[in-house]
Amino acid sequence: MKPQLSDVLDLFQGAKVYDLGVDLFAGMPRYPTHPPFLYGMAKRHGDMVNAVAGREISSAVDAISMGTHVGTHIDGLGHFSCNGCLYGDVPVNGNQSYESGLARHGVETIAPILRRGVLLDVAGLFGDKPLPSDFTIEPEHLAEACRAQDLEVRQGDVALIRTGWGQHWPDPIAFVTAGKGNVAMNPGPGQAAAKWLSAKGVFAAGADNLTFEKVPSAFPAHVHLLVESGIHIIEVLNLEKLARDKVWKFLFIAQPLKIRGGTGSPIRPVAVVV
Repeated sequence: MKPQLSDVLDLFQGAKVYDLGVDLFAGMPRYPTHPPFLYGMAKRHGDMVNAVAGREISSAVDAISMGTHVGTHIDGLGHFSCNGCLYGDVPVNGNQSYESGLARHGVETIAPILRRGVLLDVAGLFGDKPLPSDFTIEPEHLAEACRAQDLEVRQGDVALIRTGWGQHWPDPIAFVTAGKGNVAMNPGPGQAAAKWLSAKGVFAAGADNLTFEKVPSAFPAHVHLLVESGIHIIEVLNLEKLARDKVWKFLFIAQPLKIRGGTGSPIRPVAVVV
């Protein structure tokens, strides 16, 4: 018997919701070549006051500017190319412009995400501290996390990987460069782990670090997932509370902004547990 809408609403009435996004603020950690998040209050309370029925009423307005790959965000399939082509052998030439962005695979084509999510707690396999900055997550680490958590990654899942790097947030030096210079550094999956995920048929893969995959690198995991496999990447996730509560399976909900031609978009994802 098909469940009624009222039954579904009752089921979620007592659900626990985990916020998987990070705050946006001026000076926040970001990849060094990406535009920063900028904020300013354009009109303060009291700058303009209206007197209405004996009461003084005012409003405040602010403005922001940011790159589309700053903070918790999703990569559109057009974020990376290889040999002059995007996913599906779409040529870059003739399909992009500074004014209009991408003519194909723009982030506005990503539908609202409402899918089964799974957390692969790789950091939990090594004492729950952040993995070393030069640590490459291999397929055996993902498989071991699944065994330890009695978890199966299924086709269409959103697979989230915890490196423990979220414990460095919001320190821009520790989170971006691991305090070791002016080059972005963080642990993450390598190409082999990305192929393990694509073989499972996931819809998207994400992590709690700056770049999803291990850097410095030539971004082989990005190329494999985005360009070769059509799998989205989600970065700068907050996974600490999920891991603390040992929540390995959940309903993952997120909505990219409909930025026409965009290569990526900020999102505020949540994990819902009933």
